[in-house]
Amino acid sequence: LGEAKNLPTYPGPNKMRDCYCTVNLDQEEVFRTKIVEKSLCPFYGEDFYCEIPRTFRHLSFYIFDRDVFRRDSIIGKVAIQKEDLQKYHNRDTWFQLQHVDADSEVQGKVHLELRLSEVITDTGVVCHKLATRVLECQGLPIVNGQCDPYATVTLAGPSRQTKVKKKTNNPHFDEVFYFEVTRPSSYNKKSHFDIEDVDEVDKMEIRVDLWNASNLKFGDEFLGELRLPLKFLRQSSSYEAWYFLQPRDNGNKSLKPDDLGSLRLNVVYTEDHVFSSDYYSPLRDILLKSADVEPVSASAAHILGEVCREKQEAAIPLVRLFLHYGRIVPFISAIANAEVKRTQDPNTIFRGNSLTSKCIDETMKLAGMHYLQVTLKPIIDEICQVHKPCEIDPVKLKDGENLENNRENLRQYVDRIFTVITKSGVSCPTVMCDIFFSLRESAAKRFQGDLDVRYTAVSSFIFLRFFAPAILSPNLFQLTPHHPDPQTSRTLTLISKTIQTLGSLSKSKSANFKESYMATFYDYFNEQKYADAVKNFLDLISSSGRRDHKSIEQPILLKEGFMIKRAQGRKRFGMKNFKKRWFRLTNHEFTYQKSKGDHPLCSIPIENILAVERLEEESFKMKNMFQVIQPERRVLYIQANNCVEAKDWIDILTKVSQCNKKRLTVYHPSAYLNGHWLCCKATADNTPGCTPCTGGLPANIQLDIDGDRETERIYSLFNLYMPKLEKMQEACGSKSVYDGPEEEEYSTFIIDDPKETYKTLKLIIEGVGTLEQEHAQYKRDKFKKTKYGSQEHPIGDKSFQTYIRQQSEISAHSI
Repeated sequence: LGEAKNLPTYPGPNKMRDCYCTVNLDQEEVFRTKIVEKSLCPFYGEDFYCEIPRTFRHLSFYIFDRDVFRRDSIIGKVAIQKEDLQKYHNRDTWFQLQHVDADSEVQGKVHLELRLSEVITDTGVVCHKLATRVLECQGLPIVNGQCDPYATVTLAGPSRQTKVKKKTNNPHFDEVFYFEVTRPSSYNKKSHFDIEDVDEVDKMEIRVDLWNASNLKFGDEFLGELRLPLKFLRQSSSYEAWYFLQPRDNGNKSLKPDDLGSLRLNVVYTEDHVFSSDYYSPLRDILLKSADVEPVSASAAHILGEVCREKQEAAIPLVRLFLHYGRIVPFISAIANAEVKRTQDPNTIFRGNSLTSKCIDETMKLAGMHYLQVTLKPIIDEICQVHKPCEIDPVKLKDGENLENNRENLRQYVDRIFTVITKSGVSCPTVMCDIFFSLRESAAKRFQGDLDVRYTAVSSFIFLRFFAPAILSPNLFQLTPHHPDPQTSRTLTLISKTIQTLGSLSKSKSANFKESYMATFYDYFNEQKYADAVKNFLDLISSSGRRDHKSIEQPILLKEGFMIKRAQGRKRFGMKNFKKRWFRLTNHEFTYQKSKGDHPLCSIPIENILAVERLEEESFKMKNMFQVIQPERRVLYIQANNCVEAKDWIDILTKVSQCNKKRLTVYHPSAYLNGHWLCCKATADNTPGCTPCTGGLPANIQLDIDGDRETERIYSLFNLYMPKLEKMQEACGSKSVYDGPEEEEYSTFIIDDPKETYKTLKLIIEGVGTLEQEHAQYKRDKFKKTKYGSQEHPIGDKSFQTYIRQQSEISAHSI
């Protein structure tokens, strides 16, 4: 989320606005930026990443203005259709803000059946009647926390109305309405309609409107409509299909498009179609053998790094795949060793953006998240809340600030952060320690004359690429929910610079700083005790097999926030109502209290969490619910604020309880209400579950990684860069045949052994080709089976219409 510009002025005297931006899946908010005060061109600069846990039609961004009474009013929105996301993939784009009103806010689909039938009247004359059956709707929006929907059906006369369905956004109506289409006198045996009336009937349309029954005096809220011309019923007398709801009059209001300002966004959207495991075996096997290939530059993983435009593209799926299969340490050791051998100067070791450095960065980010939480989060929270002045640039001092006081504030923060980092060696994750051990060994062996290289090889990662960036941008490492404000951001920048220099162990420290005020400030830390502390810390995290994990007793806060929970029913009688509570999860226990900081009302030890699963909406007519199952079948039912939040809680609770010995294999997807389980109708409350549990990560890795999905991602990258793979193959051919001066166009690739590299390339190209054929065949089969108007592809699904067009072009071409 970049920035907005030219927002309309506020009608008050100062004309400025306090604005924030939200990210929504359809109309469900999943993320909110900080409020930028007193601006008509607010800059946000915030990143938000999420797995999308449900189907959606629009990715929407709303700009809100908060006024003096803390009321929020919408200024405008940007709504990108799912099928258009690819157009804007990974590039900065300015979008015009559009007007928002109830008539344009539409989501969900409706299931209808229409039947045209002949009816004989009392006088014996035949006329035509239309039966409209409104079966059900799905995915309607929740308005002001509730959805009590009903439908109205209209055909050239007064409308008819279904019953109101309370507290559901997936209502089942199953109601039929009859309409007279032709009058008895106009009937003619030759056709369904009298000739004079055909044009008139063609113009007729049946209209279905969805409404939310409101308790307020302002009237009911419009949820969407559907207009269907009757002429299509002349081909078939009965018609049944799903339809996407549309805005009123298709939202075609004539408003000036440029009067609300615009919003700059960079959206990266990927969608992977993942087969079952066996499809990926050949490609996965080639990739997982990469650590054992001699030389490593001839391995499939290294080749991926060579052909990708950005090394980061290759590093993310490779690291996740190797972590999933427990092969990350040998793989990184192999590519790091090869890189060290190519390095000529010990001072430049691991300084480039190579595949090695990107893979280690990614591993630290995945494996070290909890480590950052336990070391840095408490102090960073304090810095964000207390706002002590720490500016030490005399030019930037504010009125009334004292330079010496500011220096002292900053020195205390740096000292505290330096101490928690250098004392945290025992908490460093095993996988990171094993990688650092191999980096240290490689560097010491390569540069035997340089005694410091064993330290700089490790500090260039742990300080320069892990702790310093996390201090500088805590929101990117999930240490804070949002970007810090400008003053806090400046304080964190100064701390980060100092910590980076302390950790770098370079000979002339003060020379590192371009600014004289930073060099003066650094004199505080020019003592041997700081260098010794860094070396002791680096020794500890890069020595192998030196500790037992169980000695780390400090509880780590993993997640906290408000959610709504249902009473667990310890008492046999009494109301089991819903209450808002502050939930807190550490690696020791899951608790809730009335509000943040209170004494816990309930504490569940992690070993007592036997399963964490979603709860079917039908149980309490509430969305985004999940259940925490404890011994003796006790269940805690919880509702999260949105679908992304629900998924986060389920994932993290599943991760921390993964190794529990008594974890359940089956559970009840619905609640136990009115004397029976809603899912399987069993009456005993201690009946074993009726559905297999979904959570099941490999016990040795506490990360939720899908190996098949990562292999699919790697296949997509190889497929995308196929021309480069073929060029690399040519380069291997020319090098192995001539072994003379290489051609200019081939010099971009690292090829140490042309024959081995050629062999690997051949296997990759074959594996990718096979998968490509499988995808094409799957799409063809799906195309044959899928019906337009089905629940998966309702009428109005533009992505499916495009897909149909593409498939018919392909089949016409092949014919």
